Amino acid sequence: MALDILLQIAVYVALVLIAAVLAAAGFVANWGKQWVIAILIFLIFVVQFGYYGFFEAIWNGQTPGKRWTHLRVMQDSGRPISVYDAVLRNLLRIVDWLPTLYAIGIVAILISREKKRIGDFAAGTVVVHEKPLQGVGSIWAATAPTVSAVQTVNAVPTAQLSLDELQLIETFFERRASLDPDVRRSMARQIAIKLGDRLNVPSEQRPDAEKFLEALAEQRRSSARFH
Repeated sequence: MALDILLQIAVYVALVLIAAVLAAAGFVANWGKQWVIAILIFLIFVVQFGYYGFFEAIWNGQTPGKRWTHLRVMQDSGRPISVYDAVLRNLLRIVDWLPTLYAIGIVAILISREKKRIGDFAAGTVVVHEKPLQGVGSIWAATAPTVSAVQTVNAVPTAQLSLDELQLIETFFERRASLDPDVRRSMARQIAIKLGDRLNVPSEQRPDAEKFLEALAEQRRSSARFH
């Protein structure tokens, strides 16, 4: 993002100015020019590759630039990224830069339907565009589970659905209106496959992933209210 690059450039300029001040004060002569250059290169490397990982880890998948442009990094499943995910996807920026001018990263983005680079493939993450939510009602108001989805779930022991799994579904519901259609369908399908396989629901009985998840969550909530 342009804003992120500008902020990084500002840090680089600050580092160079600090080095110049230290040189003027005579510290460079005391430490040795090569050591100062080595430290400066190391700090530039940390800023280049640590900037994104640091902000994405503490800001739930966003950097200042991503926040400004309503972008966010998420796991493929729809869950928030972890510190490990943030560090891994950004360390592999080194690979994306090879052989020069971000060549591998550009190729990966062009051949990926979800515009993933190498770091995203390795960390299992995707960058999504969060659309403004004005006018978006309740997560249940837009659609309702179909009769077939409800009938399928009624025959499933939804009490086996853990609170973590229910929270995963709820997290997806909270964000789905702001996701690009392809990413939304992909996330719904992955969650439905994971939960359907665990609950032994055949794929032909859950053709619409979102309807299946809606019915599953509603049934789990209803069963919880009566316990």
